Amino acid sequence: MLKKALLAAVALAALAGSAAAEDLKEFRIGILGGENEADRLRNFQCMVDKLPAAIGVEKVSLFPAADYDGVVQGLLGGTLDYAELGASAYAKVYLANPKAVEPILTTVQTDGSMGYYSIMVARKDSGMTKLSDMKGKKLGFADPDSTSGFLIPTVTLPEAIGAPVKEYFSETGFGGGHENLVLEVVKGTFAAGTTWGSGVGEFKDGYSSGNLRKMVDKGILNMDDLVELWKSPLIPNGPVVVRTSMNADMKAKFKQFMMDLPKADPACFSAVQGGDFTGFAEVNADFYKPIIDARKATIGG
Repeated sequence: MLKKALLAAVALAALAGSAAAEDLKEFRIGILGGENEADRLRNFQCMVDKLPAAIGVEKVSLFPAADYDGVVQGLLGGTLDYAELGASAYAKVYLANPKAVEPILTTVQTDGSMGYYSIMVARKDSGMTKLSDMKGKKLGFADPDSTSGFLIPTVTLPEAIGAPVKEYFSETGFGGGHENLVLEVVKGTFAAGTTWGSGVGEFKDGYSSGNLRKMVDKGILNMDDLVELWKSPLIPNGPVVVRTSMNADMKAKFKQFMMDLPKADPACFSAVQGGDFTGFAEVNADFYKPIIDARKATIGG
């Protein structure tokens, strides 16, 4: 019996060692959909270059998903090690399996806040200037798992318009991610659409960070073509999440790498985060409880 117990202990130690070794071979990054794939890969290339030496892996692989759910399922299945999620996408993971990932950090805006806004935009030449002008018109959302592009507007718009979303607008639909949604608004597919921005700085610049700012910086959007009709209450900035089962040493090294990144490589930090931020703040699941509760009540999971 003693021999069997010793053999079992050795086997368990070997398994633990192989799991740690497996962690050290490849680090897999999930990238949310909603932006041109080539741009997403380019923005994260600096992580591919820098992370192996920083956390002790042989290589870093990027997995750009077609939509938000692709990353959610990768995290739930344990095939991704790290991702930057919106709060609603994290809530979806949490509601399916609260132990799948750990939120460790979130971004801090240039004004010190730890939140951003859902922003409804329309074409300036539409003549619309306020939310009530959208009554009876077609509204576009970004993605079913987007916080700013769907969940928060669904939860907060009814109070702002005094009616259910389905009754107030003639029709709603999805644009296939934030970037494409705004392009569809410009094209006239939707009378207006909901995307995200820091709310810090000027609308004419696309604010200091967010989808509008990224599109302006890439030269695919002129803010003179748009008007802001509505801005939501403040939304908690989304989390940097890591696979819970990752070994503790790698988690610690990765977290330190991320916290150092804003000063060590400001260009990489800005590219990955999509705009101007001061840095990171530590968070845990409690920071996202209001979004988890809102998603559970509204969408169910």
